[in-house]
Amino acid sequence: MSSHSPITREWFDQVMVPNYAPAAIIPVRGEGSRLWDQEGRDYIDFAGGIAVTGLGHAHPQLVAALTEQAQKLWHVSNVLTNEPALKLARRLCDLTFAERVFFANSGAEANEAALKLARKYASDRFGADKHEIIAFTQSFHGRTLFTVTVGGQPKYTQGFEPLPPGVTHVPFNDLDAFATVISDRTCAVIVEPVQGEGGVTCATPEFLQGLRELCDRHQALLIFDEVQCGNGRSGHLYAYMAYGVTPDILATAKGLGGGFPISAMLTTTAIAESLNVGSHGTTYGGNPLGCAVANAVLDLISDPELLAGVQRKHELFMAGLRRINEQFHLFRELRGMGLLLGCELIETWRGRSREFIKAALDEGLLVLVAGPDVIRLAPSLIIPDELIEEGLQRLERAIARLLSPTAA
Repeated sequence: MSSHSPITREWFDQVMVPNYAPAAIIPVRGEGSRLWDQEGRDYIDFAGGIAVTGLGHAHPQLVAALTEQAQKLWHVSNVLTNEPALKLARRLCDLTFAERVFFANSGAEANEAALKLARKYASDRFGADKHEIIAFTQSFHGRTLFTVTVGGQPKYTQGFEPLPPGVTHVPFNDLDAFATVISDRTCAVIVEPVQGEGGVTCATPEFLQGLRELCDRHQALLIFDEVQCGNGRSGHLYAYMAYGVTPDILATAKGLGGGFPISAMLTTTAIAESLNVGSHGTTYGGNPLGCAVANAVLDLISDPELLAGVQRKHELFMAGLRRINEQFHLFRELRGMGLLLGCELIETWRGRSREFIKAALDEGLLVLVAGPDVIRLAPSLIIPDELIEEGLQRLERAIARLLSPTAA
């Protein structure tokens, strides 16, 4: 294998750590909601880079923002600030409940910062005893040791023990179970308004409202992990706005950079004071390139017309998925919010969601899974209606092909 020979999928198995199992194709170009592989074959993208490319591939305004900034300034570290970062922070504060912003590079880092801040705030205000964190089963908050511990899926912590202590899990959407566990030792509660990796499950309004009230009663901070459901994906700029429940800390990433790695932790002035000089940091967080792109993303996704379009496209998807289900009776439940959709497989297909990724790929369609039993869709927020229709036709063909041997 020479570095000058044609690049093939086989290279992955020869040079990469085997923690991923990528598909056989290699995409080389994207435009809007389409991708093309090395052979020039086209794919409709219902995956969005796992809810990241919220404005599609190579959006002209994002390309312009990146190239313009690339001519000026790439990196200065946190020893200096920079104009794109200050502009982005100001706008995030103007558009949300937040008064203070911390920038990082990934959702895991935003959640890590949120959890560290919550512990530090509780320690500063109440003492070391108030350190317990409550999270929910089937949640996902990232891959650092702290965030996999807080995430409610044991498969991601196996083999990495011992884990950081002081974390309790209770069932999602079960307010009674939560009420029995929260106490004055609880420093923070972390929740996804819509569980992404855990199966695309929406919190009920009563559940989030109850968390807010019990957190207030026990002086615990409420953290919303909006890494996946934020940035317009719910049909609101952030999903907390749809629920009318305001968190103390919010983590955002994925769609914030439209494909450029950037994340942010949003909070209030009073809480932010606990992250005093030197208490937390990151080399790349708030770099001018990422912040310039994220500013361009915000220009577009904060537009009420775009957000209304997300709600309308949700209905288009749901209608199409219901039509497919009337034909194949494959889905036990169709659910989600905005353009984060989950199709839960019936009992006889449980554990086999990954087979649909391969079948869809063969038909020129990119889809995701959310665990072994759910097919997940997270397309661009501005995917054209005709591509929704064409993509659903490709999904229908993929399902028909996958089910035909079973039917026979």
